[in-house]
Amino acid sequence: MGAKSVGPLQYASRMEPQVCVRASEAQDGPQTFRVIKADAQTPEEVGPSERSLRRRKGPTKTKELGSAVVPQDPLNWFGILVPHSLRQAQASFRDGLQLAADIASLQTRINWGQSQLRGLQKKLKELDPGPA
Repeated sequence: MGAKSVGPLQYASRMEPQVCVRASEAQDGPQTFRVIKADAQTPEEVGPSERSLRRRKGPTKTKELGSAVVPQDPLNWFGILVPHSLRQAQASFRDGLQLAADIASLQTRINWGQSQLRGLQKKLKELDPGPA
């Protein structure tokens, strides 16, 4: 059923994250949090790296400028036949991470709404002098 423990030979010396949490802020609204895959390219990275094409003479090795490292799935450290409980735990962790980002977005929306409400109540108090 796979390896019972993980040794230093089974995982890479440099580990890359599989997902990232990004915060994006609207100009007049609250901040939102999104969970995206780490290997997903942003729109700035899409497209050819060179502006023109050129013909090469003979077979040469092409060198990639931005070496795209695909993150390795940590479940593969345990071999090919990974216990189902580990796959369930990984899926639960990903779901939990998505829920945490959703909760953080909702919390910032609530805080933003409360601050807007306080500002409007303050303006209302300034406009209404009260009983004289």
